[in-house]
Amino acid sequence: MKIKILLCYGLTFFVALSESEPLIYPDYFPKPLYDFSQNPLATEKVALGKALFYDPILSKDETVSCASCHSSYNAFAHTDHDLSHGIRDQIGTRNAPALFNLAWQSTFMWDGAISHLDMQALAPITHPKEMDEDMITLVQKLQEHDQYPSLFYKAFADSMVTGEHLLKAISQFQLTLISANAKYDQVKNGETQFSEQEQRGYLLFQENCNTCHTEPLFSNYTFANNALSIDTTLNDFGKGLLTGQQQDSSRFKIPSLRNLKYSYPYMHDGRFRKLNQVLEHYTSLSEEELKFSNLEKPIVLAIKEKIDLQAFLLTLNDVEFVFNPQHQFPRDFFFPKEEKRQ
Repeated sequence: MKIKILLCYGLTFFVALSESEPLIYPDYFPKPLYDFSQNPLATEKVALGKALFYDPILSKDETVSCASCHSSYNAFAHTDHDLSHGIRDQIGTRNAPALFNLAWQSTFMWDGAISHLDMQALAPITHPKEMDEDMITLVQKLQEHDQYPSLFYKAFADSMVTGEHLLKAISQFQLTLISANAKYDQVKNGETQFSEQEQRGYLLFQENCNTCHTEPLFSNYTFANNALSIDTTLNDFGKGLLTGQQQDSSRFKIPSLRNLKYSYPYMHDGRFRKLNQVLEHYTSLSEEELKFSNLEKPIVLAIKEKIDLQAFLLTLNDVEFVFNPQHQFPRDFFFPKEEKRQ
């Protein structure tokens, strides 16, 4: 499939030359890693994926949806619990990560267990502590549903529900979750300027944080041991549990710093609820703790500098993204009669 890139008003339109939607993102963003030739972005697929994302039918007892742990109002994270909750009030072992700018990521989950976005949803759907459903049963439920066969036909020209199309549709919706209009982005586009305090914080960020939380995405999306002590209740060693390699012990995926106001609690286990607790962790590490981490150097900040840094981090909050009605609960799908009355 041919690809055309258009530049307009500081935004890049990444267009697959078919009946596809453009993926709209700033021209200072890198090229997406997701292969759209295998799953071209299309309005009908996005609509289907959005309905599936919000539908508890994906879980065995039909009580939990993707949105149960990934709320649009929290940058598609979850602030009510430190750890994710699944069906039958089961508690998981990790914090639900925020979902945005997924087209620029090649691995998913805190430990990188999933290497393709089209397969990511399979993990929570089948996990016994999350949705605990098997794909055969789920496909059958959707096939027998009043609305889904029609939506699958509109999206894929085939009313037969398949696991592949189900997962690709969910990917489609998630690919549209692009956060790129925070104050930081407006500064990059020349629409506004940082305050003096934010500018000081930006310089501190570049000096101390940019290696791992690389702008403009504010993560390099690799894995690191950031010297957190092990929670002896969870005994979660991150990527090390997956690979069995000592060098991967306690390494977790580096999250983006965008939308921190909305996506607390922080870290893989949600142990910190406030941003100043995170800064306190990084600025109080001993030489011994640093030695066993992937951190390059100790971070030394005065109280005033911590405040300045936090001021800059607040410029990464994207209000337009968090409250975008296009991302929210599709009421017209779940309550079509109500919409007709209006």
